[in-house]
Amino acid sequence: MAIERSLYEMPQGLPTEGFGVEIEMGMGPAEAEIVMLDDGSAEVTLSPEDSEGGDNDVASAPFDANLAKYLEDGLLMELATELVGLVQSDINSRADWADTFVKGLAVLGFKYEERTDPWEGACGVYSTVLAEAVIRFQAEAMSETFPAAGPVRTKIIGEVTREKEDAAARVQADMNYEITEVMSEYRPEHERMLYTLGLAGSAFKKVYFAPNIGRQVSIFIPPEDVIVPYGASTIESAERVTHVMRKTKNEMAKLQASGFYVDVSLGDPVPYRTDIEEKKAEEGGYSLTDDDRYSIYEIHAELSIEGVDEDDGDIQIAKPYVVTIERGDNKVLAIRRNWNPDDSLMLKRQHFVHYVYVPGFGFYGLGLIHIIGGYAKAGTSIIRQLVDAGTLSNLPGGLKTRGLRIKGDDTPISPGEFRDVDVPSGSIRDNIMTLPYQEPSQTLLALLNQITEEGRRLGAISDMNISDMSANAPVGTTLALLERTLKPMAAVQSRVHYAMKQEFKLLKAIIAEYAPTEYTYTPDRAQSPAKQSDYAVVDVIPVSDPNSSTMAQRVVQYQAVLQMSQTAPQIYDLPQLHKQMIEVLGIKNADKLIPTSDDIRPTDPVSENMNVLVNKPIKAFITQDHDAHIATHQSFMQDPQIAAFMGQNPAAQQMMGGLTAHIAEHIAFSYRQQVENALGAPLPAPNAELPEELEVKLASMIAEAAQQNTQQKQAAAAQQQAQQQAQDPIMQMQMQELQIKAAEQQRKGQKDQTDAQLAAARLSLDAQKAQNTSALEASRIAAMTDQADARQNLDEAKAILDMVKTNQPPQR
Repeated sequence: MAIERSLYEMPQGLPTEGFGVEIEMGMGPAEAEIVMLDDGSAEVTLSPEDSEGGDNDVASAPFDANLAKYLEDGLLMELATELVGLVQSDINSRADWADTFVKGLAVLGFKYEERTDPWEGACGVYSTVLAEAVIRFQAEAMSETFPAAGPVRTKIIGEVTREKEDAAARVQADMNYEITEVMSEYRPEHERMLYTLGLAGSAFKKVYFAPNIGRQVSIFIPPEDVIVPYGASTIESAERVTHVMRKTKNEMAKLQASGFYVDVSLGDPVPYRTDIEEKKAEEGGYSLTDDDRYSIYEIHAELSIEGVDEDDGDIQIAKPYVVTIERGDNKVLAIRRNWNPDDSLMLKRQHFVHYVYVPGFGFYGLGLIHIIGGYAKAGTSIIRQLVDAGTLSNLPGGLKTRGLRIKGDDTPISPGEFRDVDVPSGSIRDNIMTLPYQEPSQTLLALLNQITEEGRRLGAISDMNISDMSANAPVGTTLALLERTLKPMAAVQSRVHYAMKQEFKLLKAIIAEYAPTEYTYTPDRAQSPAKQSDYAVVDVIPVSDPNSSTMAQRVVQYQAVLQMSQTAPQIYDLPQLHKQMIEVLGIKNADKLIPTSDDIRPTDPVSENMNVLVNKPIKAFITQDHDAHIATHQSFMQDPQIAAFMGQNPAAQQMMGGLTAHIAEHIAFSYRQQVENALGAPLPAPNAELPEELEVKLASMIAEAAQQNTQQKQAAAAQQQAQQQAQDPIMQMQMQELQIKAAEQQRKGQKDQTDAQLAAARLSLDAQKAQNTSALEASRIAAMTDQADARQNLDEAKAILDMVKTNQPPQR
């Protein structure tokens, strides 16, 4: 390698007269060893970290060093011969695919063909079915994948928080700015890629960091310049990927001088031209004879390089390397490791992205050339037959007798022109016979239309006959027909979406690596650039929709959703739905046209009332003073001036409905705080997913706290109601009347009680008197009974005495 000369400061303490220095230099940083010689001179020897010549220890080389500088020339030549042979076998394996590609380019029709067969000036037009399919695919794919705002959107990894949402907004703005403004090559390269993708079926992007311009780049690579073994399924798993590059002599000199390539002598450039490249140049009107660039093979392969990889015994484990070879002289220019230094698995670093139109039988995809190239060729043949038949029918040729002479018989006869004719004998009709040319065949025309329609249908460019459908057809029917028509293209767009996602991941890794670690200022929500930690919490995906291929399809889908929302508007987020519909239509600043609740920030209650008057959305937040907000909003609704204004506003009902719903949000948050106070602990975040056991246990605790809170509120409400009633004048008069009535009732009650007591006393006296009378009567009856008994006993005694006297037994 060429010696890189620098100016070195004179060592302190050395003589300045007769100072001779012998320097052994290499590329890169070096430490100098100075040895003083007897003659007063000094020998300075540099110990380079990365020098050329193949006589340094590979083990001491830096990880990202060019290992070709440390290997012997014989080993490098052997390695180059082996790799070039493998690349040539890879080229041969895709020969049929390349041959079909070349034949398809011949019927693309971008260059008019001057034909001399079957006669000079015969029709040379081409069928446009292939060109139409390619151009339409490129236009549709470009509008889907690269909108004006940028092709990147972000997806939050893990739980969604406000901090992650802000980081996602910054990353999205940062990457879109890089792609649309900083990476000036991205859009034209992307357009070229889409055109080639539709045409060839495969297209490639190469993503890497370019130190010469200090930023990331993403360039398009034609499929013929990316050589992959036929058996590979994906470019990520391919054992070998070869990028064919062309570089001028000046570019090679710069790369060798900078140390990126080893400084070896190269012969004259040997151009590398494939059949595909030559056919493209022919179709574009270019010539490749003046191409004096070097052809470079950059081979990304799994290799086990002798002298670099350690000997693991009988089994040699290949590792990923990038080997650069100049094709003309088979000289190795660079060998570099292709894995991350901290990767213990030594996985291959990916730099290529493979875009596929339709997957084929091998590695390369099938494009419109392979799918409808035959239709384009057949259509071209039929068109030329029809045009030539019309030419022959309008200007027929024929036979004439040798003696017939016509003035100017070599030129066609113009309309209204009569020419002199010398007839040898007979009439003119007898001396001229036209050949039986027929007019263009209607059958051939019908066949052309059929072939063209089949090609357009197979190429997914046929239009749905909307005019044949009823204007009152349901949206679902229209959507079904549209989906059936666009399903093949939707599948292609889905594959493009996936490939762009892989490309954005590579760009994200490079941008994040060179992004600042901390801000030097306080950024806004979507302020760019983002820092490294912002890229760690989000994933980047294309803004395109893999489920629909065109704007018309998405518009019909959203129309169906809007129709359903009319039947049950309470379950839909209508602002968000209309916002997405506006974005689908391609209208800018949808956030400003329809601000949604996600864009709202916490504000004071007066500002919220002002937003209600201008019909702006408002939102309650859990950290606000909900009681103060509720009181402010209720006072706003009771304000006479506001009420008068609302009475004249046609949107008053909608505005008051929104404010009422907003108050309901504050009431809900206030209730949550009250339950937390009764529970004595904060609750989990709203709508947070909880383990089943924890949710059951928490629900039981919340039920008790809610019941306790309800009882306290009921008691407080009753006390407040009593206090309010006590302060009401009407209620006070009613209370006085009630007190008077109560006193009257009390007096009447006392009187009734006294009367009852007197009546009870009378009843008691009467009962006592009756009792006494009954006792006296009983005593009298008892006395009379005693007297009767005594009298009877006396009579019996007398009878006994009389019987005694007469000695007669007593009579019983």
